[in-house]
Amino acid sequence: MAASKDSLFWSVDMTLTQLYVANEIGREVVSALGELGTMQFRDLNPDTSAFQRTFTQEIRRLDNVERQLHYFRSQIEKNGIGMRPIYEFSNTLAAPTATEIDELADRSQSLEQRIQSLNDSYETLKRRESELTEWRWVLREAGGFFDRARGQTEEIRQSIEEADDAPLLRNVEEANGGTEAGSGIQQSFSVMNIGFVAGVIPRERMAAFERILWRTLRGNLYMNQSEIPDAIINPEKNEEVHKNVFVIFAHGKEIIAKIRKISESLGADIYNVDENSELRRDQIHEVNSRLQDLTNVLGNTKRTFDAELTQIGRSLAAWLIVTKKEKSVYQTLNRFSYDPARKTLVAEAWCPTNSLGLVKSTLQDVNDRAGLSVPTIVNQIKTSKTPPTYNRTNKFTLGFQTIIDAYGTAKYTEVNPGLPTIVTFPFLFAVMF
Repeated sequence: MAASKDSLFWSVDMTLTQLYVANEIGREVVSALGELGTMQFRDLNPDTSAFQRTFTQEIRRLDNVERQLHYFRSQIEKNGIGMRPIYEFSNTLAAPTATEIDELADRSQSLEQRIQSLNDSYETLKRRESELTEWRWVLREAGGFFDRARGQTEEIRQSIEEADDAPLLRNVEEANGGTEAGSGIQQSFSVMNIGFVAGVIPRERMAAFERILWRTLRGNLYMNQSEIPDAIINPEKNEEVHKNVFVIFAHGKEIIAKIRKISESLGADIYNVDENSELRRDQIHEVNSRLQDLTNVLGNTKRTFDAELTQIGRSLAAWLIVTKKEKSVYQTLNRFSYDPARKTLVAEAWCPTNSLGLVKSTLQDVNDRAGLSVPTIVNQIKTSKTPPTYNRTNKFTLGFQTIIDAYGTAKYTEVNPGLPTIVTFPFLFAVMF
């Protein structure tokens, strides 16, 4: 009768078993039984917290390895490196040995340090490249801004003649005895007691930046700005950001200090620009030279970084599965109780009745490989508790059974609703469309 019930049409008969396992082979026993996938272990330590259980340290260690592996995967996805899919691995279901886990933990630790070092170096270089690129754009646009500022003294004066501070550029004309505005072109801004702030700001903040400056300084400024045609790469988020170059002229050190604070509060980057065209040309040559050297170093770092991630990507999927399996093993071992008199682990588990022979032969194989003379004892326990529902599946019925289990689980020994779903689910899904 039991054999007839062990089918796909209803849940199989279950038996509560008790296992006495030697402490030396506890991990190997759980790994072997886990590969069978037919046993559900009961928690024999319900009053013990997760932090007080026997194998907490091992689980924490595996949590750290899992964190490192997820870090590798995030870096691989961030840099667009291909990862070898899991179906290309052979023998992926084999349980790892303790030595393999130790080697994986040590290797992931060293790889994390290597990847973090390369990533930090790469992001630092990319950040420096972005700064030099922005500085080059500021130097290119500053010349035209300075010429327009010197040639529009009348317009500047009108824009601020109601301000409390001394009008911008008015001192230049008074010093020249009322001569025409163009006569101050050769004067230095420092001689005219005029300062300026040059920098780059994200384009979406430009309008708010102008309003805040105008209201804070009551119009006592002259501003020029232009768009950078090429997007700037943000090295932290690896995103393109569109920015504008600006140069702000103002009278007095206090106003210049206010402009700097407002600029930095809105995320602007301030750069040093010389008003002398010859010195500014030298700055551009210096920036171009540094950018060229930085590009070469950045290329070498990127190639090394990608090579490391490519090597990791060839094994990362298998490492994730191995770590998850090992973590599940120790979580299951924490459900066992320890018998100090016999120095054995005691476990209780629900098992399909027809699978008891397979379980016993598997445990015997583990004992033989370990070379232990004391066998693992399996006892059947009579109980009035309702067993859990276990439905047999194969590759075809697994998907439909998963859909049914997502909505609810049938009672023990009840007819399995997963089989009719093979016909009804595709039909009803088609009716919807």
